[in-house]
Amino acid sequence: MDHAHPRPTHPTHPSAQPDRPAHSDHGTRPDHATRPDHDAHHDHPQRAGHDATGHDTTGHDSADHAEILDLDAEVLDAPLATITAGLPLASAPRHIVDLGCGTGAGTLALLRRFPGAEVTAVDSSAAHLRRLREKAEAQGAADRVRLVRADLDARTWPGLGAPELVWASASLHHMADPADTLRRVHDLVVPGGLFAVVELDGFPRFLPGDAPAEAPGLEDRCHAALDRRHAGRVPHRGADWGPLLEAAGFTVEDRRTVAVALGPEDAGPAVGRYALASLRRVREGAAHALSVTDLTALDRLLDTDGPHSVLRRGDLAVRTERTVWAARRT
Repeated sequence: MDHAHPRPTHPTHPSAQPDRPAHSDHGTRPDHATRPDHDAHHDHPQRAGHDATGHDTTGHDSADHAEILDLDAEVLDAPLATITAGLPLASAPRHIVDLGCGTGAGTLALLRRFPGAEVTAVDSSAAHLRRLREKAEAQGAADRVRLVRADLDARTWPGLGAPELVWASASLHHMADPADTLRRVHDLVVPGGLFAVVELDGFPRFLPGDAPAEAPGLEDRCHAALDRRHAGRVPHRGADWGPLLEAAGFTVEDRRTVAVALGPEDAGPAVGRYALASLRRVREGAAHALSVTDLTALDRLLDTDGPHSVLRRGDLAVRTERTVWAARRT
């Protein structure tokens, strides 16, 4: 059951229909694509974040980060399909670029939405690109994905072709100079092409408001602590990208918020692991600001062997929001 509720603030165009097939050769094409274990520029922990939970991260090659990206893709597959279906495209794109692709949630959703397209997937993490390649192979789509390892904060980008659609999900707010990135994307996308920006409101919430019993409202306090931390560390988190897109030369045709509300009966079997992985990241960022009572309660939720483990709860839900900007190069 899909509980994603888009709230459009501008009219949209009809969704695209599949066009012609495309192909790829896994990073051996001439416009400077690289294999996932070779860098196009520098091997920096990419600020072009692909963090499904919407917070600043380091060590993007870590297994736990890849896990949370994969769980986000699994649990929130239907809301993501809602977003891709609502893009204002008059015709199906043949070439798509996914900037800050992570382990491929957006890439694979776009391949499903546009079966005649190929996607150039760009990320700085070799581990994430390898994981994306594995998933594309498992879905029979490897010949439609080209992997490019690159630091999007570098002075120059590798050749990415001439896409009709550029997709950036949970990545722009991590850029060192977002205005410069937007100008580069404007020059990259073909005239008349679309740039889709998807940003998150932060970590999903999983617990009822009165949980856990010994510390009701724990998630609210954790989120407040993270917001204070991110205000200094990730200043563009939560930005209104509309004026910045206009300043870069785009025409913003649509802005909408997709509210995700998956109840315990809808969230699926992976919700416990998703909550566990997310709350572990919450603890990393918020522990310094939590009371002893709150920290103890959070640790009990994270203790997978204990009776209060989040994995044992039957009341987990998923509540979050995605905001989507669709901007046209005119």
